[in-house]
Amino acid sequence: MEKMPYQDRGETEAVVSTIPLPAPAAAANDWRTGLPTLIGSLVTLRELRPTDAPSLFVSLTTEEVARFISPPPTSVEGFERFIAWAHRQRAAGEYICFAVVTRSSDIAIGLFQMRSLEPDFGTAEWGFAIAYEFWGTGVFVEGANLLLDFAFGVAGSHRLEARAATVNGRGNGALRKLGARREGVLRKSFLRRGEYLDQSLWTILAEDWLEAKATWGAAIIH
Repeated sequence: MEKMPYQDRGETEAVVSTIPLPAPAAAANDWRTGLPTLIGSLVTLRELRPTDAPSLFVSLTTEEVARFISPPPTSVEGFERFIAWAHRQRAAGEYICFAVVTRSSDIAIGLFQMRSLEPDFGTAEWGFAIAYEFWGTGVFVEGANLLLDFAFGVAGSHRLEARAATVNGRGNGALRKLGARREGVLRKSFLRRGEYLDQSLWTILAEDWLEAKATWGAAIIH
Protein backbone atom coordinates (compact mmCIF):
# COMPACT_ATOMS: atom_id res chain seq x y z
CA MET A 1 0.00 0.00 0.00
CA GLU A 2 1.59 3.22 -1.11
CA LYS A 3 -0.62 5.38 1.09
CA MET A 4 0.51 4.26 4.54
CA PRO A 5 -2.20 4.03 7.24
CA TYR A 6 0.31 5.28 9.81
CA GLN A 7 1.14 8.98 10.01
CA ASP A 8 3.90 10.02 12.40
CA ARG A 9 2.75 12.94 14.54
CA GLY A 10 5.94 13.17 16.51
CA GLU A 11 6.00 14.18 20.10
CA THR A 12 2.29 15.03 20.18
CA GLU A 13 1.62 11.30 20.58
CA ALA A 14 4.46 10.56 22.97
CA VAL A 15 2.09 9.67 25.83
CA VAL A 16 0.32 6.93 23.88
CA SER A 17 3.36 5.74 21.92
CA THR A 18 5.15 3.87 24.68
CA ILE A 19 7.22 1.12 23.06
CA PRO A 20 5.87 -2.30 24.12
CA LEU A 21 7.99 -5.27 24.92
CA PRO A 22 8.20 -7.79 22.07
CA ALA A 23 5.05 -9.89 22.00
CA PRO A 24 5.39 -13.52 23.07
CA ALA A 25 5.41 -16.17 20.40
CA ALA A 26 1.83 -16.91 19.37
CA ALA A 27 -0.03 -19.73 17.74
CA ALA A 28 -0.66 -19.04 14.05
CA ASN A 29 -4.41 -18.62 14.62
CA ASP A 30 -3.91 -16.23 17.55
CA TRP A 31 -2.14 -13.45 15.68
CA ARG A 32 -3.80 -10.64 17.62
CA THR A 33 -1.64 -11.49 20.64
CA GLY A 34 1.55 -11.82 18.58
CA LEU A 35 2.33 -12.59 14.97
CA PRO A 36 3.61 -16.02 13.98
CA THR A 37 7.02 -16.33 12.36
CA LEU A 38 6.82 -17.18 8.64
CA ILE A 39 9.93 -18.93 7.37
CA GLY A 40 11.13 -19.28 3.79
CA SER A 41 14.42 -20.34 2.28
CA LEU A 42 15.65 -16.75 1.79
CA VAL A 43 13.69 -14.65 4.26
CA THR A 44 11.76 -14.75 7.49
CA LEU A 45 8.75 -12.57 8.30
CA ARG A 46 8.36 -11.90 12.01
CA GLU A 47 6.83 -9.51 14.52
CA LEU A 48 8.27 -6.00 14.54
CA ARG A 49 10.54 -5.22 17.48
CA PRO A 50 11.51 -1.85 18.94
CA THR A 51 15.14 -2.67 18.09
CA ASP A 52 14.19 -2.76 14.37
CA ALA A 53 13.79 1.02 14.29
CA PRO A 54 17.39 1.92 13.32
CA SER A 55 17.64 -0.56 10.44
CA LEU A 56 14.18 0.33 9.13
CA PHE A 57 15.11 3.99 9.17
CA VAL A 58 18.19 3.24 7.05
CA SER A 59 16.39 0.86 4.70
CA LEU A 60 13.15 2.71 4.03
CA THR A 61 14.18 6.36 3.81
CA THR A 62 16.37 6.08 0.71
CA GLU A 63 15.18 7.89 -2.40
CA GLU A 64 14.67 4.62 -4.29
CA VAL A 65 12.38 3.12 -1.63
CA ALA A 66 10.55 6.25 -0.48
CA ARG A 67 9.81 7.53 -3.96
CA PHE A 68 6.36 5.94 -4.30
CA ILE A 69 5.17 5.56 -0.70
CA SER A 70 3.80 8.02 1.82
CA PRO A 71 6.68 9.76 3.58
CA PRO A 72 8.19 7.32 6.10
CA PRO A 73 9.16 8.48 9.60
CA THR A 74 12.08 10.87 9.44
CA SER A 75 14.01 9.59 12.47
CA VAL A 76 14.77 6.44 14.42
CA GLU A 77 12.42 7.72 17.12
CA GLY A 78 9.70 8.08 14.50
CA PHE A 79 10.11 4.42 13.54
CA GLU A 80 9.92 3.50 17.23
CA ARG A 81 6.56 5.26 17.42
CA PHE A 82 5.47 3.46 14.25
CA ILE A 83 6.38 0.08 15.75
CA ALA A 84 4.43 0.87 18.93
CA TRP A 85 1.45 1.93 16.81
CA ALA A 86 1.68 -1.28 14.75
CA HIS A 87 1.56 -3.39 17.92
CA ARG A 88 -1.54 -1.57 19.14
CA GLN A 89 -3.29 -1.85 15.78
CA ARG A 90 -2.47 -5.56 15.57
CA ALA A 91 -3.91 -6.15 19.05
CA ALA A 92 -7.06 -4.31 17.94
CA GLY A 93 -7.35 -6.61 14.91
CA GLU A 94 -7.05 -3.78 12.38
CA TYR A 95 -3.50 -3.93 11.01
CA ILE A 96 -0.75 -6.51 10.54
CA CYS A 97 2.87 -5.65 9.87
CA PHE A 98 5.75 -8.12 9.50
CA ALA A 99 9.42 -7.23 9.56
CA VAL A 100 11.43 -8.80 6.73
CA VAL A 101 14.76 -10.34 7.73
CA THR A 102 17.12 -12.53 5.72
CA ARG A 103 17.84 -16.07 6.86
CA SER A 104 21.49 -15.14 7.50
CA SER A 105 20.69 -12.14 9.70
CA ASP A 106 18.05 -10.84 12.08
CA ILE A 107 18.30 -7.24 10.86
CA ALA A 108 15.03 -5.86 9.46
CA ILE A 109 15.37 -4.87 5.80
CA GLY A 110 11.75 -4.10 5.03
CA LEU A 111 8.07 -4.57 5.79
CA PHE A 112 5.02 -6.45 4.60
CA GLN A 113 1.77 -5.04 5.90
CA MET A 114 -2.00 -5.57 5.72
CA ARG A 115 -4.84 -3.21 6.66
CA SER A 116 -8.36 -4.48 7.23
CA LEU A 117 -10.95 -2.91 4.92
CA GLU A 118 -13.87 -4.80 6.45
CA PRO A 119 -14.32 -6.69 9.74
CA ASP A 120 -11.99 -9.63 10.35
CA PHE A 121 -9.84 -8.92 7.30
CA GLY A 122 -12.36 -10.38 4.85
CA THR A 123 -11.13 -7.74 2.42
CA ALA A 124 -7.77 -6.18 3.16
CA GLU A 125 -5.21 -3.91 1.54
CA TRP A 126 -1.60 -5.05 1.53
CA GLY A 127 1.73 -3.49 0.67
CA PHE A 128 5.47 -3.80 1.03
CA ALA A 129 8.71 -1.87 1.19
CA ILE A 130 12.09 -3.58 0.82
CA ALA A 131 15.58 -2.09 1.10
CA TYR A 132 16.94 -1.14 -2.32
CA GLU A 133 19.96 -3.44 -1.96
CA PHE A 134 17.67 -6.49 -1.95
CA TRP A 135 15.65 -5.67 -5.07
CA GLY A 136 15.88 -8.41 -7.67
CA THR A 137 17.26 -11.00 -5.24
CA GLY A 138 14.09 -13.07 -4.74
CA VAL A 139 13.47 -11.58 -1.29
CA PHE A 140 10.28 -9.83 -2.38
CA VAL A 141 8.76 -12.81 -4.20
CA GLU A 142 9.36 -15.21 -1.33
CA GLY A 143 8.22 -12.71 1.29
CA ALA A 144 5.05 -12.00 -0.69
CA ASN A 145 4.35 -15.74 -0.95
CA LEU A 146 4.64 -16.05 2.82
CA LEU A 147 2.43 -13.01 3.43
CA LEU A 148 -0.27 -14.18 1.01
CA ASP A 149 -0.31 -17.66 2.56
CA PHE A 150 -0.82 -16.02 5.94
CA ALA A 151 -3.53 -13.67 4.65
CA PHE A 152 -5.63 -16.36 3.01
CA GLY A 153 -4.81 -19.31 5.25
CA VAL A 154 -4.61 -17.70 8.70
CA ALA A 155 -6.13 -14.22 8.73
CA GLY A 156 -9.09 -15.47 6.71
CA SER A 157 -9.04 -12.92 3.90
CA HIS A 158 -10.95 -13.67 0.71
CA ARG A 159 -9.79 -10.61 -1.25
CA LEU A 160 -6.57 -8.61 -1.08
CA GLU A 161 -6.16 -5.23 -2.74
CA ALA A 162 -2.96 -3.40 -3.58
CA ARG A 163 -2.42 0.04 -5.06
CA ALA A 164 0.60 1.17 -7.05
CA ALA A 165 1.20 4.48 -8.82
CA THR A 166 0.88 3.90 -12.53
CA VAL A 167 4.35 5.41 -13.03
CA ASN A 168 5.83 2.87 -10.57
CA GLY A 169 6.83 0.27 -13.14
CA ARG A 170 8.69 -1.97 -10.70
CA GLY A 171 5.83 -2.06 -8.19
CA ASN A 172 3.22 -2.86 -10.84
CA GLY A 173 5.45 -5.50 -12.35
CA ALA A 174 5.96 -7.16 -8.98
CA LEU A 175 2.21 -7.41 -8.40
CA ARG A 176 1.63 -8.79 -11.88
CA LYS A 177 4.35 -11.39 -11.31
CA LEU A 178 2.45 -12.68 -8.28
CA GLY A 179 -0.66 -13.25 -10.36
CA ALA A 180 -2.58 -10.18 -9.19
CA ARG A 181 -5.14 -8.78 -11.60
CA ARG A 182 -5.47 -5.10 -12.41
CA GLU A 183 -9.08 -4.05 -11.91
CA GLY A 184 -8.77 -0.42 -12.87
CA VAL A 185 -7.09 2.95 -12.44
CA LEU A 186 -7.82 5.22 -9.50
CA ARG A 187 -7.41 8.66 -11.02
CA LYS A 188 -5.40 11.23 -9.06
CA SER A 189 -5.80 9.19 -5.89
CA PHE A 190 -2.33 9.44 -4.34
CA LEU A 191 -0.76 12.71 -3.23
CA ARG A 192 3.02 12.54 -3.30
CA ARG A 193 5.32 15.53 -3.07
CA GLY A 194 2.59 17.96 -3.99
CA GLU A 195 1.42 16.02 -7.05
CA TYR A 196 -1.64 13.79 -7.38
CA LEU A 197 -0.76 10.51 -9.09
CA ASP A 198 -2.98 7.88 -10.72
CA GLN A 199 -2.86 4.45 -9.09
CA SER A 200 -3.54 0.98 -10.46
CA LEU A 201 -5.80 -1.20 -8.31
CA TRP A 202 -4.59 -4.81 -8.17
CA THR A 203 -6.48 -7.68 -6.53
CA ILE A 204 -5.84 -11.28 -5.58
CA LEU A 205 -8.71 -13.53 -4.48
CA ALA A 206 -8.36 -16.58 -2.29
CA GLU A 207 -9.20 -18.84 -5.24
CA ASP A 208 -6.59 -17.08 -7.38
CA TRP A 209 -3.97 -17.82 -4.76
CA LEU A 210 -4.95 -21.49 -4.47
CA GLU A 211 -4.47 -21.78 -8.22
CA ALA A 212 -1.10 -20.02 -8.03
CA LYS A 213 0.07 -22.30 -5.23
CA ALA A 214 -0.77 -25.33 -7.32
CA THR A 215 1.70 -23.97 -9.87
CA TRP A 216 4.44 -22.53 -7.63
CA GLY A 217 4.17 -24.72 -4.54
CA ALA A 218 3.17 -23.75 -1.01
CA ALA A 219 5.13 -21.34 1.16
CA ILE A 220 6.21 -22.70 4.53
CA ILE A 221 4.64 -21.29 7.68
CA HIS A 222 6.06 -22.13 11.11
